[in-house]
Amino acid sequence: MRYNAYSDYFRQRFGTRVQKLSVDAGFSCPNRDGRLGTGGCTFCANEAFSPSYLRRVATVTAQLDEGIDFHRRRYRSAARYVAYFQAYSNTYAPTAILRERYDEALRHPDVTGLVVGTRPDCVGDEVLDLLAGYAAQGYYVAVEYGIESCHDRTLRAVNRGHNFACTAAAIRATAERGLPVGGHLILGLPGESRDDILAEAAMLNALPLTTVKFHQLQILKGTAMEHQYRDDEAFRQLLPQFALEEYIALVCDLLERLRPDMVVERLAGEVPPRFQACPERSFRRSDGRLLRNEEVPALVEAELARRGTRQGIRADIQNMNQQSTPSL
Repeated sequence: MRYNAYSDYFRQRFGTRVQKLSVDAGFSCPNRDGRLGTGGCTFCANEAFSPSYLRRVATVTAQLDEGIDFHRRRYRSAARYVAYFQAYSNTYAPTAILRERYDEALRHPDVTGLVVGTRPDCVGDEVLDLLAGYAAQGYYVAVEYGIESCHDRTLRAVNRGHNFACTAAAIRATAERGLPVGGHLILGLPGESRDDILAEAAMLNALPLTTVKFHQLQILKGTAMEHQYRDDEAFRQLLPQFALEEYIALVCDLLERLRPDMVVERLAGEVPPRFQACPERSFRRSDGRLLRNEEVPALVEAELARRGTRQGIRADIQNMNQQSTPSL
């Protein structure tokens, strides 16, 4: 492939196909429970990205069992699984509770590691040392941070509750412990131009990130952003509207500027139509059907091939941080 795909990363590391199993461990978020705020980020509707089986069972073990059964029925069977603590901020609890939840996941006979999704302002030395301890025991342990944007003005606009310096510090502290680090970036947040988005590639390159996810902005029901979009014409003018071809071109432009060793886990996001507040902003195929997330990689690969280019070909290597990412 012309970009460094996540499936290849796992195959290189484990020698086989590995599947992430989403887990909702019952954690909250400091931007919801009152420590930072109560409204959350303006774009956030966590349930829109959670598999339906998470709402049927309560314990971590039961969710893993449901996830394995779901994937075996719907997709190819994986040889190994990792527990993906996905919902809300999965390091936002006392260390004893975190250890209890993580230990339960790792006791599952089919689980070989953890991927922990969280906010950059919800980690400290004690939590990172706990995670590094699991890695020292031979488990695969990675941390995924919601970066969302590298621009402080955007983070303020979406009520994120921290700045980019906080993000960079958390990523570096995690990588210093030898843990793979992932970052999630939303493309098309209010007020960000195409040049603003492309400039983020150099900012990501300067960090010891192992993996990155790209996700187009989707306006979801029940969010503060839905109300802004419905009620405020000036706000609507701040939101870029990407046609599918424009989005594919933007992603390819980003990949060309992205460090060639960085692993690309996702190129676009998808939520069920029932959560979409503005379905007119959804990507559609030429026949009018909604574009599925799994169709995007082929479109990106085709565009890179048309250009005769690949990931990293336009990366500013000289200005990259010399700190290496954790090895595969």
